[in-house]
Amino acid sequence: MWIQIRTMDGKRSAQVDNLSKLTRIDDLKKRLVPLFDVEPVKQRLFYRGKQLEDGHTIFDYDVGLNDIIQLMVRVDLPELQANTSYNLPCTSSSSSCDEEGLNENSDVSDENKNDVVQSQDNSSNHDLKGLYKVNDMVDAKDCDMGAWFEAKVVGLSVDQSSNPPSILYHVIYDGYEEDEHTKLHENNIRPRASLKLSWEDLNVGQVVMANYNTDEPKERGFWYDVEITRKEESSTRKSKKLFAKLILCQENDNEVAQECKLLFIDEIFKIPSIKDGAECSQDGTSIVKRQNKPDCSQCKDDPLKLCKLCACCKCGGKDEPDKQILCDECDMAYHIQCLKPPLLTVPDDDEWYCPSCKNDASEVIKAGEKLRANKKKQKMASANSNTERDWGRGMACVGRTKQCTVVPSNHFGAIPGIPVGSSWLFRIGASEAGVHRPHVSGIHGRDTEGAFSIVLAGGYEDDLDRGEEFLYTGSGGRDLSGNKRTAEQTCDQILTRMNKALARNCAAPLSEKGKVTAKDWKAGKPVRVIRSSKFRRHSTYAPEQGNRYDGLYKVVEYWSEKGQSGYLVRRYLLRRDDEEPAPWTPEGKARSEELGLTMQYPEGYKEAQEKKRLEKEMKSAAKSTSKKRKRTGSNTSPQHSPAKKKAYTIANDKLALIKADTQNQKIWKDILASNDSITEFHKKVEEAFQCICCQELASKPITTECKHNTCKVCLNRSFKAGVFTCPMCRFDLGKDAKLDVNTALSKALQDIFPGYDKGR
Repeated sequence: MWIQIRTMDGKRSAQVDNLSKLTRIDDLKKRLVPLFDVEPVKQRLFYRGKQLEDGHTIFDYDVGLNDIIQLMVRVDLPELQANTSYNLPCTSSSSSCDEEGLNENSDVSDENKNDVVQSQDNSSNHDLKGLYKVNDMVDAKDCDMGAWFEAKVVGLSVDQSSNPPSILYHVIYDGYEEDEHTKLHENNIRPRASLKLSWEDLNVGQVVMANYNTDEPKERGFWYDVEITRKEESSTRKSKKLFAKLILCQENDNEVAQECKLLFIDEIFKIPSIKDGAECSQDGTSIVKRQNKPDCSQCKDDPLKLCKLCACCKCGGKDEPDKQILCDECDMAYHIQCLKPPLLTVPDDDEWYCPSCKNDASEVIKAGEKLRANKKKQKMASANSNTERDWGRGMACVGRTKQCTVVPSNHFGAIPGIPVGSSWLFRIGASEAGVHRPHVSGIHGRDTEGAFSIVLAGGYEDDLDRGEEFLYTGSGGRDLSGNKRTAEQTCDQILTRMNKALARNCAAPLSEKGKVTAKDWKAGKPVRVIRSSKFRRHSTYAPEQGNRYDGLYKVVEYWSEKGQSGYLVRRYLLRRDDEEPAPWTPEGKARSEELGLTMQYPEGYKEAQEKKRLEKEMKSAAKSTSKKRKRTGSNTSPQHSPAKKKAYTIANDKLALIKADTQNQKIWKDILASNDSITEFHKKVEEAFQCICCQELASKPITTECKHNTCKVCLNRSFKAGVFTCPMCRFDLGKDAKLDVNTALSKALQDIFPGYDKGR
């Protein structure tokens, strides 16, 4: 393995390769002498805030592949002279110090006076006359979501930035525990809707208020303005279907979403006009509250149902809320009597942590203390073994150096920016790209949602690959106790955990008995499939080297049968359903060549391998007594010229969206200047437009005056906290800065990474 060494000032850095997990810190310091010209005595190494002490190994500090260790060089201090004078701090009560102290106090007092004046001005805002009064019950629009929520007017103020000045309504949303005021203009406020419309009152083209869930269309969601597009009713009038288009908020203009099916047709409300305000904006006691998306997806906010997700995570009870306590780390609730040991009263501490989140004080390393022996690592076989085998040079268990943030970990479907045919030498590369996140496990999924990706690596002898479809064997049935990576099957596989997750991808009801076949297999959830070179001995469709992404497949059917081992195994039939051609077909090979797709290696891997090869050849040449052959250049053997990478050609429509973003043309110019593959292009775009606050690709990006891009939500949070500077360079944006979304950049990023900000 190899690591990076960088000085504290960042001016010098070097790569140290051919390391092992068992490399000692004092040996590492000796290897740094020729690289930095610093003696080991003057070296201080730091990793993740800890100082690396001699006598320990880099494994003790969990140093991973390509991690960065900081180097601090001890400086020789000059000898102090006896007549050296020092500038001591002023301790006298001089007039200058007093005046400076008075000036500081006067500044603070003036600031406090300004705050008082501002609060008094706000308190007098209730005398402003608008369409709505204080304590009126209204519907308020969330401009980020486009949904309407029930709210209460608590104050009014004047927006001096608009021309002419307009009234801002301070509202508090119902059901929110925080008393945070939200300021909205009149166009985002209206009387609370209370009149339900019957089926006969609904007409095509009519704009009404309805409930819809944009993430889970089959579940209850929030309230949106919709335009009715279709009404379907059976001849017996028992079956009624209503279709509509959602009217969402997109800054200055309205965006209409695609047609969707409304589930709750008995809960369609008439949108009240301003003249209806007299009857709808009173105290709200006579108005029935609309039902929104439940806070808990498990119990649907049923007060009589036990739930370990929203109530006590031990007993699931919702009784005695005054005796429940929340963990400040995991936000799970506990009854004080359910804890082990139980508590008699609720602690008065500002912060409380549950037993699973609380750190053991004996294992915390305080400032100035040395690293203590890890109890878990002391029990490992390598700690007590006398073997001379150096197990720390492998690549199998190397940790991730980066994580995919373009989409969440539970994302179904293709990863934006990763085309079919992308290949990685090691599984860790596919994990970093987000295609298949687990390092070892063959199935990535959740038994409550479904499977997101699988790997075909020939782990089970029952797997059968036909290219466009294949038979996949589930997981389990093997005794992997100890440190075994694989073993023979010793028991039956059951429909649980990852097997259950993969079964949920099938468009059929979940069942453990018989063969379950989907009527419409294309309606199932997609699963990303990776074929490994380990599967080459069983399939001609597997790659000859590394791990290759082969596109999206759907589960057609699944069942249980006796396998070659004599035990029951779970079988799954998956069939390809992807618009991109398969990478083993002539069309797929041509597309991979067109996009410039090549094998992806870990950073620094090829250089380390080349250096290791040269060292090996030099050793063999020194031992050889044969006649020396002439060599040209620095290489000791003929080198094959690397294959030329074909530049990625950006489509005209994508290029037009990029050119429309006039505020970031310098950034786009630097990205487009290099002739990279599609993978490198997406990587550069993701790095260039990463939000400095959340470290993810900017969602609803705002381009500041200093030409930096930040998520709208992140910048709004910063402004609410009273910080009015750019999060990147601390440029003063001003308290009254307009936080307008750069729609051109947003459209360009959506085109490059489709759906990357879904759910954010």
